[in-house]
Amino acid sequence: MSEIHLLTTEQLIDGLQTKQFSSTELTEHYIKRIEALDSKVNSFITNTSETARAQAKAADERRAQGDKRRLLGIPMAHKDIFCTQGVLTTCGSKMLHNFVSPYDATIVSNIEQAGMISLGKLNMDEFAMGSDNSSSYYGTVQNPWNLERVPGGSSGGSAAAVAAGFVPVATGSDTGGSIRQPASFCGLTGIKPTYGRVSRFGMIAYASSLDQAGAMGRDAKDCAYLLQPMVSYDERDATSVLHDIPDYVQDINDAEAAAGDSAKPLNSLRIGVAKEYFTKGLDKEVEQAVRAALKQYEDLGATIVEVNITDPDISLATYYMLAPAEASSNLSRFDGVRFGYRCENPKDLTDLYTRTRSEGFGPEVQRRILTGTYALSAGYFDAFYTKAQRVRRMIVKDFEDAFANCDVIASPTAPTAAYKLSDNLDPATMYLGDVYTIGVNLAGLPALSQPVGLTSAGLPIGLQLIGQYWQESKLLATAHLFQQHTDHHLQHSTIAKETV
Repeated sequence: MSEIHLLTTEQLIDGLQTKQFSSTELTEHYIKRIEALDSKVNSFITNTSETARAQAKAADERRAQGDKRRLLGIPMAHKDIFCTQGVLTTCGSKMLHNFVSPYDATIVSNIEQAGMISLGKLNMDEFAMGSDNSSSYYGTVQNPWNLERVPGGSSGGSAAAVAAGFVPVATGSDTGGSIRQPASFCGLTGIKPTYGRVSRFGMIAYASSLDQAGAMGRDAKDCAYLLQPMVSYDERDATSVLHDIPDYVQDINDAEAAAGDSAKPLNSLRIGVAKEYFTKGLDKEVEQAVRAALKQYEDLGATIVEVNITDPDISLATYYMLAPAEASSNLSRFDGVRFGYRCENPKDLTDLYTRTRSEGFGPEVQRRILTGTYALSAGYFDAFYTKAQRVRRMIVKDFEDAFANCDVIASPTAPTAAYKLSDNLDPATMYLGDVYTIGVNLAGLPALSQPVGLTSAGLPIGLQLIGQYWQESKLLATAHLFQQHTDHHLQHSTIAKETV
């Protein structure tokens, strides 16, 4: 049992089905690891150990009675952006430090109905605004590969928890790369689905036209298992889209069966590579690892074709105009009146609003609210916000044109590997970390990050695969077939190697 946390989700399912261990034993193993090691990582905001123990006991009883749900009794954890009934839901902010949600987000209830066991709520950048998990009211998260490095953000707690072996899989949210970039920094696979694929009901909004929930695990199949219950049409979410829902795990199995023993299982795949993704600012070691991975894809039968996409710098500028504008609107509800933090002894209503928001929001959130409010102001709306929306349409068109010539598009996930916590990057430099991921959110496309190597300092490097709308299965199957012939996803972090 000492290394059970190194098993994949599929191996854990098999272990439960063949009675190698019980859900109670499995859950207790993860709880002990969290209690012993998370003080080094700071990945959890709230632990729900006692509830998890009760859920595990119930799962064992149901399995003994013949319950065949494949995820029954498998532990996981949620990013603290998803409302969870009766549990503290903070969004990493002082503003919600005392908010206990009266209801479940749709994905929380879906995952619970699938029989999974939640071990708690995971740390994150405040209101999902950040790329290094340093803006959380609950403290910075450390990267399990190197505790002096950032885990990425805003889903840094989710990535760190999986990479440390505290949970096999975790939920995250992705507004501009917040699943993919931390997956890259922590040596994981992480997927952001097509916008509208997963319900946003109960997910605390940052930028409503960009936010999308997704899954993080060590490999593509881990992600497929978790994504399955997350996906559903939801009438309570105006952005939810009614669309056929495939069986992601079965699609991976079918792709593997179709490949058989072929040395070139990807011989019908066209991978688009854009020169725009390989310009100044890209770390040399990252570029070398990504190009080596593309060569491995070619060796597996894929064809590399050149495509053109919108200059990522243009996408970056567009995002940092639109996302703060939406944030300034969404976060106006946090005013100290109905729930959350309230300043002490306000003199009047104006003082209540001003001091509550000044004291409750951290510097990065305030920065983005002010930027967005400026962009939406009467004198600058057309010059900034309207123009950014026009550019967004151009970004979508460029992706559409690129996909006329390829099946998926590949790029580095991030321009660097995880940087040092002590670097204290200025906001503009930090924003550049999202340069390769942001265009995907602006277009609403699905995308996945997978590990493809390590730097000379032993830090993970990620490659991003971008798919056409609703093609999550293709992304997952593509990454899985690659992972069947490589071992990048089998590497473990320093913390994961520790036993308790």
